[in-house]
Amino acid sequence: MIQRAAPASIRKLFEFSSLRRQVDFRYYTAQVATSLRPCNYSADEVFPVVDWDKLGFGFTPTDYMYITKSCDVAGNFKQGQLNGYDNIQLSPSAGVLNYGQGLFEGTKAYRQDNGGLSLFRPRENAIRMQIGAERMCMPYPSTDQFVDAVKQTALANKRWIPPPGKGSLYIRPLLYGSGSILGLAPAPEYTFLVYACPVGNYFKEGTAPLNLYVDEEFHRASRGGAGGVKSITNYAPVLRAIRNARERGFSDVLYLDSVNKKYIEEVSSCNIFLVKGKVISTPIACGTILEGVTRKSIMEIAIDLGYQVEERLIEADELISADEVFCTGTAVGVAPVGSITYKGQRIEYKIRSELVCKKLYSTLVGIQKRHIEDKRDWIVDIE
Repeated sequence: MIQRAAPASIRKLFEFSSLRRQVDFRYYTAQVATSLRPCNYSADEVFPVVDWDKLGFGFTPTDYMYITKSCDVAGNFKQGQLNGYDNIQLSPSAGVLNYGQGLFEGTKAYRQDNGGLSLFRPRENAIRMQIGAERMCMPYPSTDQFVDAVKQTALANKRWIPPPGKGSLYIRPLLYGSGSILGLAPAPEYTFLVYACPVGNYFKEGTAPLNLYVDEEFHRASRGGAGGVKSITNYAPVLRAIRNARERGFSDVLYLDSVNKKYIEEVSSCNIFLVKGKVISTPIACGTILEGVTRKSIMEIAIDLGYQVEERLIEADELISADEVFCTGTAVGVAPVGSITYKGQRIEYKIRSELVCKKLYSTLVGIQKRHIEDKRDWIVDIE
């Protein structure tokens, strides 16, 4: 069982459960506006000239992208289609450009040892986009339409999916206000677009332990804001903090809460966990922390392996006594932390072969590769 602890004042800040109930209801009743449709790409795979061993987390244009637009006042989306990957046309007065009305998601497609292709928990990404869309006053594709769009994009670009063990096809669904708007209001039209590119390790260090810096000047999110959803507006404000940290030799930044400035929240692009004995703790998601799909999966795996998992407020001072610290995310996977610098003190963590995070990650990858039984139906085969 996952233990959650937070004062009532914080729980009231973000009524996630009520919003989730609204989204779940819409998920079960939403009309499916698309289905897998034929496209012009060839069924014969001609692999691109790529050095899979040197694949990092950089942009590589692939062949196709999926696109559809909202078509009525109810926010239903037209039947989507696959187009060749290209630039998009956008009015200078589009809601996403003027007011930042946009969301994005991130999921991955994998090539199995037998040559089959699969996705990992895409319905979770669909539901998270729906929660974000409710927060940002945007219509959204149904769960089935979202998953179908991701499947189509993966299949159309399947020649770009790296061989087993060499990486994955990162799939980026976007939802944004494409209609023209001058006054501050929701856009009159929305676009749902999905593109993809092959990726390897997110950090330039590869699989080496991360060196984090606790930033006491900049904050990623604030109470009542949009930190708990994957809004595009959450990311540009942290670029300066990341740049400052990397110029000093750090991998990334660990942010504190903006009110008390003593509770850790998350890293720029991933969630964080602390290990102490058989207890694994992660900051509670109360509106300022994005609830990652990998985060959720690792918590469930940890319980299966006999660990006690806590979601709670974690003071930065607890970093000093932790046995182990690690980060999770779709892009980063599960990454061990080698050191954290806080208030001028560098806290070092022993990197051992028996790290808890390595055991958790090994189990996660085993499930994704079908080497370990998928008891929860996390894996979605697409071919």
